[in-house]
Amino acid sequence: MKILVCISHVPDTTSKINFSENNTKFDTSGVQFVINPNDEFGLTRAMWFKEKQGASVTVINVGGTETEPTLRKALAIGADEAIRINTPATDGFSVATQLAHVIKSGGYDLIIAGRESIDYNGGMVPGMLAGLINANFVNNCISLEVDGNAVKAIREIDGGKESVATALPLVIGGQKGLVEESDLRIPNMRGIMMARKKPLNIIEPIETGAETTSVSFEKPTPKGAVTLVSSDNLDELVNLLHNEAKVI
Repeated sequence: MKILVCISHVPDTTSKINFSENNTKFDTSGVQFVINPNDEFGLTRAMWFKEKQGASVTVINVGGTETEPTLRKALAIGADEAIRINTPATDGFSVATQLAHVIKSGGYDLIIAGRESIDYNGGMVPGMLAGLINANFVNNCISLEVDGNAVKAIREIDGGKESVATALPLVIGGQKGLVEESDLRIPNMRGIMMARKKPLNIIEPIETGAETTSVSFEKPTPKGAVTLVSSDNLDELVNLLHNEAKVI
């Protein structure tokens, strides 16, 4: 089984976020980047298939040279090879189109993507990718088993879970639950050394256009000051909730 894991290069959630050029561009200065968490769950599940079923695992990213450390981390975790499509990730449609072009000639059975990236939270790429390559699709996937060509998956739905039976080729939008957080892997020294010898292939992009454009960015409104009320002063609490917070 050939598995392709789509990797997004995203800011660490602990990074301080700023914008430049009149709030029209994300300022990457001083920002630490990591593997998108939803993609990391997918990569870990792919490693299970590699170790238990002998699958081959390739990771792929759409981006510039700045994303290569993230791809190298994925190789250090255990992926066999990496592909970088040499163009900025401008929007979901262009990313899905670039990925589909590579996948169509790669003969992949299972494509694992995160249900969304934690930077723009678009959630569009997995579904569009499945449509472009004419593959089955399971989003919000929290469990995945493959036996030959048959697939059993579980996905989250409003108010519960849904069990799905489908077949390869398949695209999933994975998320937390696909593996346990305790199963996520940290590259060790041996993995880091081996990653240096693994292929990282650079592919030039095909011509495509973006369907969406970011006009401007805005940070959330800062939280207001906290008012502490003594547990013995319930009348004051009711007054504040009614007249200031206006929630009762």
